[in-house]
Amino acid sequence: MPRASTLRIARLAALALVLIVIIYKITNPSSLTTLSRAAGYHEKSVSTPGPEQKAPVTSGDKPAAPAKEEVKGEEKSSVDVKTSVDEGKDYVRANATFVTLARNQDIWSLVKSIRHVEDRFNRKYHYDWVFLNDDDFDDNFKEITSSLISGNVKYGKIPKEHWGFPDWIDQEKAAEVREQMRQKQIIYGDSISYRHMCRFESGFFFQQELMKPYKYYWRVEPDIILHCDVDYDVFKYMEKNGYDYGFTLSLYEYIDTIPTLWNSVKKFIKEHPEHIAENNLMNWLSEDNGITYNRCHFWSNFEIGNLDFWRSKAYRDFFEFLDHEGGFFYERWGDAPVHSIAAGLLLPKDKVHFFDDIGYWHVPFTNCPTNKADRLKLQCTCNPVDNFIWKGYSCTPRYYDVMEMKRPSEWHQQS
Repeated sequence: MPRASTLRIARLAALALVLIVIIYKITNPSSLTTLSRAAGYHEKSVSTPGPEQKAPVTSGDKPAAPAKEEVKGEEKSSVDVKTSVDEGKDYVRANATFVTLARNQDIWSLVKSIRHVEDRFNRKYHYDWVFLNDDDFDDNFKEITSSLISGNVKYGKIPKEHWGFPDWIDQEKAAEVREQMRQKQIIYGDSISYRHMCRFESGFFFQQELMKPYKYYWRVEPDIILHCDVDYDVFKYMEKNGYDYGFTLSLYEYIDTIPTLWNSVKKFIKEHPEHIAENNLMNWLSEDNGITYNRCHFWSNFEIGNLDFWRSKAYRDFFEFLDHEGGFFYERWGDAPVHSIAAGLLLPKDKVHFFDDIGYWHVPFTNCPTNKADRLKLQCTCNPVDNFIWKGYSCTPRYYDVMEMKRPSEWHQQS
């Protein structure tokens, strides 16, 4: 066939193909979108933020996105099923916030914690987040943290009277204690800032101006992991069930950091019997009805609690009594045993809740839901072999016994 004829036929075929495509598009207007998505192209809206979009951040505080409707599964599990009362388009959050004590240099270990909390929980609820620091937060810290958090973000500077030595502390004696602890290689034994932190978390975090509007809080620290989805509103759950304190891990305290703490507690009990709750957790704290302390405490790097408890006269009297005993500086009293003893003695035991379904890690311990069905339901990433809850140094088995709770069916496999 002549070359000219071949070219003519090819051109006519190409023209016919173009006409077929045009006719097809006229009769099937949605097909281009379908084809473009299949090829990896996606439409991107350039309109102003809608109700489910975050507005640009222009200052230290940022607006909270509305909470999205939560869908809860029907699968049976030994994890306590949280009812559908929290669901709905007109979702109303509890009066609650996350709270984190941090410094500017903590930013890169903190962003991982924030990401875990947002991905596993807060992306559905958009609760506020309060950051506290004994110094000013810099713009870099604010910019990065505010970009990751779906709720309002607030930054506060701790007043000097809440972060320092009180007037009644003998500085020379405190320095001698720190040196002795350094020689004994007691963890944080020679640290001044750690003692300020423990005293602040024990008696002042709930007094900060930014915390005053809230009723509930969830404490988050740098370098933590949430191993499982938290598929219900924990703040609403606390509120609905009347819980004042929630924990994930409990263990024994180092005795060298609190040698006289229980003696001070017993003096407080004698002076303030009116503050001691009936049906409390004394049997969890002591194996001889209060004569000695068995060192069990809730690990306070994770806490979900009712701020009204810390603001109560009972707790304020308790903290002020301990503060004047001097043990935050003459020993190394931590906020964990202080909070735990307070919750154990000043609250009825049914006000304290173990969040067995919140998979949590803070070096070096893990709370991993005990039963396999729960781990699958909550899309957990923790290894059940690492579950600390049933290990010998954990105080949670004792909590189960004191609370007369039935243990999960698979606990033997992790003890």
